[in-house]
Amino acid sequence: MGYTPRVQRFLIVCGAGALGCGARYQISLWAQARFGTKLPYGTLLVNVLGAFAIALVMELSVRIADFSPNLRLAIATGLLGGLTTYSSFNYETTQLALNGSLGRAAVNLVLTVVACLTAGLLGLALARKLAG
Repeated sequence: MGYTPRVQRFLIVCGAGALGCGARYQISLWAQARFGTKLPYGTLLVNVLGAFAIALVMELSVRIADFSPNLRLAIATGLLGGLTTYSSFNYETTQLALNGSLGRAAVNLVLTVVACLTAGLLGLALARKLAG
């Protein structure tokens, strides 16, 4: 049974997204067991990893001529889209603030923004080094 290219891309994103969601769940469980629950460390970790990885993949896909568009779609939109989650970050930070932990909410906000920007810059730098 042949699928149109549009349906193929949809299935690629869905399949890779499921892997990203599963990875996010496992990383969050690990982070909670390792670091505790005073901050949403799992969400912070997946967002930083995702910021690094998406910068790396997107830059490599631009610099490497034969980088597969379907591979870029699978990794950037599917896997990393399923892995990272701004909505969880927003909810968890809001809950910290609403529960009276304004300091922790501020720490989570600053850590997430600074760490993700830094990770994105590192991903770009690594991609540029790898691609020459």
